Amino acid sequence: MTEIPHWLEKQFEIQPDAIAIETENGLSLTFAELRTQSRRIAAGLKSKGVYKGQHIAFLAGNHLHYVVLIHAVSYLGAVVICLNTRLSPNELAYQINDSDAALLVADNQFIELGEQSISKGEAEIPLISLESIPKKEKTEDLVESLDLSKPFTMMYTSGTTGKPKAVIHTYGNHWFSAVASALNLGLRENDKWLVCLPLFHVGGFSILMKNVIYGMPVVLMEKFSAEAVNHQITERKVSLVSLVTVMLQRLMDQRQKEVPGTFRGALLGGGPVPESLLRKASQANVPVFQTYGMTETSSQISTLRPIDAVRKLGSAGKALSPASLKILSQDKICSPYEIGEIQVKGPMVSSGYYNHAPHREEYFSTGDLGYLDEEGYLYVVDRVTDMIISGGENIYPAEIESTLLEIEGVQEAAVTGVDHPEWGEVPAAFIVRNHNHKVTEEDIHAYCKDKLAGYKLPRSVYFIKEIPRNAANKMVRRNLQAAIQKEDIDEYK
Repeated sequence: MTEIPHWLEKQFEIQPDAIAIETENGLSLTFAELRTQSRRIAAGLKSKGVYKGQHIAFLAGNHLHYVVLIHAVSYLGAVVICLNTRLSPNELAYQINDSDAALLVADNQFIELGEQSISKGEAEIPLISLESIPKKEKTEDLVESLDLSKPFTMMYTSGTTGKPKAVIHTYGNHWFSAVASALNLGLRENDKWLVCLPLFHVGGFSILMKNVIYGMPVVLMEKFSAEAVNHQITERKVSLVSLVTVMLQRLMDQRQKEVPGTFRGALLGGGPVPESLLRKASQANVPVFQTYGMTETSSQISTLRPIDAVRKLGSAGKALSPASLKILSQDKICSPYEIGEIQVKGPMVSSGYYNHAPHREEYFSTGDLGYLDEEGYLYVVDRVTDMIISGGENIYPAEIESTLLEIEGVQEAAVTGVDHPEWGEVPAAFIVRNHNHKVTEEDIHAYCKDKLAGYKLPRSVYFIKEIPRNAANKMVRRNLQAAIQKEDIDEYK
């Protein structure tokens, strides 16, 4: 058992008057104010019967109250289950029941969704409004130190293969994730990290952990807006921001002013990234550090160093200290450039899923495909489950998507496999068009024919209004064909 002082107590001790959290609307909390509010809410939750080890489900949007609540839970030694606000009542009911939540806390915006979710579930648990939790003045007997081996959060995977599972994150997982990131990127006195990912997603939540571990201010946005993010970078001196690919695409499309010297870069995760987008960002002097990670690794586990950003364009770098990774195919270590499954280990990797047996292997099998170059830099190719096998050939949708995004008039692109009587599967392309350029199916085929092998060519092209995405703006490939069934077809062919 390794204990450290409570990280918010430590920041209160070091820099009580420093800004901890800012919002895009001009609100802010110092570390002293964040500590006081969190401790008062903790005492309020305690008066409601919340105790150490209890599971508290949490359904709320990105705002200051969210930050206060998660720290309040830590002061009680309870566990917070971060729920996705975009799920249906049935989906939320499953997660509330599966996680053995004793209480559901919802903010006013989602209180009705919380009520519906409980009504759909098997267990009748109390629901309280986040805003109505009593703020107690007496805050004795709260947690003063954190046991790094104890669970702090649970976040559900997207459930691409079966039911979603709750990933258990300990305090140590979050601690080592934050420390490893700082060792890779460095930490500067004027750093300020922008949060525009959902806080219930590990990519957004991990920045709140960096906030109290580094003592670094963060700017919290309710939701992503390319215009607002560009404003924060240019006018509010934000130095770092975490994004997924579609966010960077929209940021680059909207960006007009030169990037100031105070901006250190964008951490880009969420899967393979088109090289055309990375080149566009590089030409605009927007530093991009591609990362690789997942819920099970408490956010990033591999990130390209700033010094390698141009030299290794398209790479997700090397495993962060103290993590390791390897590429396996048929239980054998892959040679350089040989594609296999990415496997990782390190103290930021979760020990397992709630109500499931813990990971027994030394390395965690990610389900992602990638390769290492001759210098050991990681390149992420695709998900194992997304790979298309056509006539015995392996086809990676991300490669085709990268080619499609080079075509003028293609705003967004997605590829998936569809059944074929002769080849088993063939690629199908789903395109969101830029309406200033009426790109046609013939344009798509003509361009791809010169760029891709014959078996990789999309056999069908669908123009749709939008790519299906989850709350973190990551593509949900399994929902692509449903877009056609819902008649979500673009208005012109």
